[in-house]
Amino acid sequence: MSWWPGPERTGAAVSIPKHHQGLEVLHENTLAAHAYFVPASAAVTDVVTARESSDRVQLLNGQWDFRYHHSVNDLDEAFMDPGCTVEGFAPITVPGTWQHQGYDAHQYTNVRYPIPLDPPHVPVDNPCGAYRTTFDHHADAAAPDTTLVFEGVDSCFYVWVNGHYVGYSQVSHATSEFDITEALVEGTNHMAVLVFKWCDGTYLEDQDKFRTSGIFRDVYLVDRPTRHLFDYFTTTQIHEAGATVRLRASYVGGPVETRATLLGADGTTVASGVLAEANDARGYSHAVELHVNRPRLWNPEHPELYTLLLEMPDEVVTDQVGLREVSIDDVVLRLNDCPVTLRGVNRHDSAPATGPTVDVAHMRRDLELMVRHNINAVRSSHYPNDPRFYQLCDQYGLLVMSEADNESHGTQAQFLADESWDNVVEHWNELIADSPDWTEATLDRVQRCVQREKNRPSIFSWSAGNECAYGCTLEVSLAWMKEFDPDRVTHYESAFYRDSKRSYDYSNIDLYSRMYPSQQEMLDYLAGDPDKPLVLVEYCHAMGNGPGDLEDYWQLIHTDPRLCGGFVWEWCDHAVLAGHTDDGRPCYLYGGDSGEVIHDGNFCVDGLVWPDRRPHPGLLELKNVQRPARVVAHDPGAGMLTLRNDLDFTNLDEVVDLSWELVCDGIVLDRGDLSFTRPVPPHTETQVTCRPQLPRVGRCHLRVTQRLRVGDAVRAAGQELGFDEVAVPVADPRNQQSVQLLEAPPGGVSPAVEQDPSAITVRGDGFQYRFDTGTGMPTSMLVGDQEMFTAPAEVNIWRAPTDNDRRIRLEWERARYPYAAVRAHECSAQTLDGSVVVRARMTLDAATIQPILRLDASWTIDVAGRLRCQMDVTRTPGFPTLPRLGLRFFLAPELDQASWVGLGPGENYPDKRQASRHGHFTSSIDGLFVDYLRPQENGSRGDCDWVRVEQADAARGLTVTSPRPFSFNASRITQEQLSITRHDVELDPDDQVVLCIDHAMAGIGSNSCGPELLARYRVDDETYHVDLVLAPTRR
Repeated sequence: MSWWPGPERTGAAVSIPKHHQGLEVLHENTLAAHAYFVPASAAVTDVVTARESSDRVQLLNGQWDFRYHHSVNDLDEAFMDPGCTVEGFAPITVPGTWQHQGYDAHQYTNVRYPIPLDPPHVPVDNPCGAYRTTFDHHADAAAPDTTLVFEGVDSCFYVWVNGHYVGYSQVSHATSEFDITEALVEGTNHMAVLVFKWCDGTYLEDQDKFRTSGIFRDVYLVDRPTRHLFDYFTTTQIHEAGATVRLRASYVGGPVETRATLLGADGTTVASGVLAEANDARGYSHAVELHVNRPRLWNPEHPELYTLLLEMPDEVVTDQVGLREVSIDDVVLRLNDCPVTLRGVNRHDSAPATGPTVDVAHMRRDLELMVRHNINAVRSSHYPNDPRFYQLCDQYGLLVMSEADNESHGTQAQFLADESWDNVVEHWNELIADSPDWTEATLDRVQRCVQREKNRPSIFSWSAGNECAYGCTLEVSLAWMKEFDPDRVTHYESAFYRDSKRSYDYSNIDLYSRMYPSQQEMLDYLAGDPDKPLVLVEYCHAMGNGPGDLEDYWQLIHTDPRLCGGFVWEWCDHAVLAGHTDDGRPCYLYGGDSGEVIHDGNFCVDGLVWPDRRPHPGLLELKNVQRPARVVAHDPGAGMLTLRNDLDFTNLDEVVDLSWELVCDGIVLDRGDLSFTRPVPPHTETQVTCRPQLPRVGRCHLRVTQRLRVGDAVRAAGQELGFDEVAVPVADPRNQQSVQLLEAPPGGVSPAVEQDPSAITVRGDGFQYRFDTGTGMPTSMLVGDQEMFTAPAEVNIWRAPTDNDRRIRLEWERARYPYAAVRAHECSAQTLDGSVVVRARMTLDAATIQPILRLDASWTIDVAGRLRCQMDVTRTPGFPTLPRLGLRFFLAPELDQASWVGLGPGENYPDKRQASRHGHFTSSIDGLFVDYLRPQENGSRGDCDWVRVEQADAARGLTVTSPRPFSFNASRITQEQLSITRHDVELDPDDQVVLCIDHAMAGIGSNSCGPELLARYRVDDETYHVDLVLAPTRR
């Protein structure tokens, strides 16, 4: 250890080292990377909270003094001198970012660097934060050596203790440790830390996230004996005779006698042994093997853990061990020799009020939500998480792909005269990924990731980073990774993007990884006789109202074990909490909301949960798509259901209780329980008897629900795990209430009709309807003496674009869909069979372009006032697929309640309906709305037989039905307002109810960062026949 008593000064200016400006020094005076553990004088009961309970750890979190400088050139005070009184400092919370505490400004970018692309150089006017704190420390005779630990500082930092320069480090999401024994004094100590916003490492931290700065993870001291355990590495092997735990260790100051004891869940000793000398190539000097008979293996469905005690004369280390093996055999990813399916999500550290600073309670909440929604894997995108997160994953049973803090995505955005994608890929790796100058820095990040978490059983895979392209830096890093830890699989998706300059080495990559491939690309890969399993490291972009193609991906994944699953992008919406509205709603900011010029808008708002962790409809969709079992066949004649167990390690009959319900016209007619007659091992099928009494008429579905048989640490017994619905054939499969509305009414006095050049008026017993002859559409619906309409009805093809419509939206707008309106070329009325029929020949068009649609419409008004609309619609060739096709009605605001028979209770779309079930549902109009942070199309309910909007007292209402199922949307917000409003809290509800009845609605997909919408979910048929009945009611 070398000590520098303090910075050199020239006048009032402070001279600091320049390590942050180049690649020559990545760390100074830091300890070597090693496994995370917390020593104590005795065993601790909980490894996750060990740093709080250990008598050898002193947390330094809390209120520090802080001063922000827009430029390091303004740092003109000797803030690191203990005796210097410095003005301008204010309290700041550590851990925490300075942007979340009122300094600097928030900035979100996805790919582009927020600074000039000139690696490794950073701006001369580099913002920085000066931190000061004091702490009391008293030497412990049994543990006289003290280590200072920083678990996360963005982007780099210099440290002084009692005026002595301690050292420098970078890699924001990695642990940095310094031996400060010689710098400490008995009693009060002073520490100063200088943090820079940018450093050379910034070029390797271009992740898709808000750019934040400061000491954002825990800071603490660890007291150790002079001779102590420095590092250890546990590996496990499963064999016929049981299991073996091999533990290798290294020491500081010389070896100390170390006994390793493995305890079972009940606290009894399973195995024990003393470490003996056993040098190996990785630098470990001692080792021991512990043998376990009748081992309880760790897997996501049964995360069995053993307690490991490492007992030394002056301290004890407590850890947990999971017995498991990761392998690839026959191009199938396996855990404990069983095929394993990754039902995963990508997760950033992100909290709305504190950004990347998250505590254990936050981590627990995330992981428990995941477990409750059938998620079994997480990718630490795109950097190492807090070490306690991995310990929690061990306990909750989440498989982890642990990713190094390594992303140089912004090198893709360099200016090129030829901006074609092929040319971008050709040059992407030149600045960093394939530059030998960056090999040491890249390898350092990979090593820090692997070394710290190498003892975590939940980690099945190491990922060398994200979206850097490929080159020598990654080749070297992956080779080290595979040599150091051959018992896990390696991953690096961006190896897909390589140039033509040379051949590259992919031999140290175990998983073939793709982001957002189409299903056809997946099939093509399987057809090519691959030698690596395919993992979808990112898929189904969950931005806004999404994702919409989960079920389609999983139907394919279930067909071939070489498809080992994937990780949905992503877990949570990233946004900054900026207060609350008067009625208590949170106000969230995204890119561009903080005055920044360079930003990527709301592309960070792309999760399965809101920033406050309320589940999006997409999370409910994912839960049911990833249910433990599926009904794969139904034979109603034989009364047999065939189920497939999609679990990887557990017999279905051991964990699931099954029940059934027969739903007819939205009503549950009968229900019962189902029984297994034999064990159902993983990935096998079984048949169960189910013979409900079927009615002769009605639209019927058989619903089979899975519930957890025995509760666990997260889920209560009886929690629903998922459900299937299958249509049941009956003699007349029509909804009978719809049949009544569609049938001709009893005889009566025919409505009267009046025509003039501008309008057609139809009058009957208690109603009067008016049509505009210029549009062919109804403009007024007077029932009794009350008007139902607030504006004329419309033919509707537009929807407020979802985030996943962001690409097709450009085509929709080029085709002028938002501005389209209907125009009647002919419109007339006649009386026919006791009803009035208004006929219109129409086009749907907009200024500057040819007609989008041609429509032949008839409106039939019968004696009861029912209005039947039938339209033959022809799309004009050459136009893009439609967002939707239907009618839009503007209704009186008093009609604020909705009931329907169809899919519900939540929103659903043609490719996003696995979380919905058939039934009879009711809701307020406001309750149908989904408040996505950036407003967009939402709240549709599909596969409906009928819908009714009415007053709360049912005094009047409007019922809509059709001979074929349709979807509807009812809201106080127009699609026009949704299209232009940036934030949910800025929406201003209209004094009306907007009812959209959709004959066809486009799917959602995931095209914001994925493939085009599948053809079967597009609204692009050449012709359509729309048939709807509107039936007003009054009391």
